[in-house]
Amino acid sequence: MERINDILENKIYRSYLREIEECERTRVFCRHNMAHFLDVARIAQLLNLEEAAGVSKELIYAAALLHDIGRHLQYREGIPHECASAQLAPEILQQCGFSAAETAEIQEAIRQHRNVSMQEEQSLAGLIYRADKLSRSCFVCPAEPQCDWKREKKNWRIVL
Repeated sequence: MERINDILENKIYRSYLREIEECERTRVFCRHNMAHFLDVARIAQLLNLEEAAGVSKELIYAAALLHDIGRHLQYREGIPHECASAQLAPEILQQCGFSAAETAEIQEAIRQHRNVSMQEEQSLAGLIYRADKLSRSCFVCPAEPQCDWKREKKNWRIVL
């Protein structure tokens, strides 16, 4: 997991985290911060083990840490964050020692993390999709009444 710690220490990665934090300073809805990234990673790894999907834990953590890293570009430039995140990830992954094949798989998971067709996939992309959705605690969120997520997408119970 050394490469995961390299991501966490990466200067570019940390600058994107600061950009997102600045953009979300007054956000009342779910934030896209380290707590969310780690929730997604841990839930995806649990799903990976429970489903015997056989995905590398290191790839799961890398994808989870990077899946929303382009959020600031969505806020500032209107670029869908899954596209922005997939574009920003390769430089960080390369600096942290990930191969071209690993980077491509992580990018695909990032690009697909909002695509409902991934819901049943037994792949890195499917794990990240499901974990991202399961990570939200709508059932205790004070901003839930104002949230624009459709009622059927919200988490009303803990499911795993």
